[in-house]
Amino acid sequence: MDPEHARQLLERERQRIEAAIAELGPEPAGGEEEPGERGSEGLYQKEFDVGRADDLREELAAVERAEARLAAGTYGLSVASGVAIPDARLELLPTAERTVDEEARERG
Repeated sequence: MDPEHARQLLERERQRIEAAIAELGPEPAGGEEEPGERGSEGLYQKEFDVGRADDLREELAAVERAEARLAAGTYGLSVASGVAIPDARLELLPTAERTVDEEARERG
């Protein structure tokens, strides 16, 4: 894949993730509420948002790893085998670290 195109894909991915993090707003501070306590109606949403924020931070870390591979000249190569990751996969998942087959084996 052309490095400039890869940069654009990764930048779009970074912007998407950072916008989603910003939409969640700051993480709530304070004591933990228990289900059934007065005022705990938002507990599910708060837990969902915390989980979503964790997922987004993991996605952002994957973007950073992909940017490092791009800078090192290894973007588009599997981190497991060094085999080229097809451009079509990188278009759909710019942070892909393995081929589809390798990913399937990894997940077992």
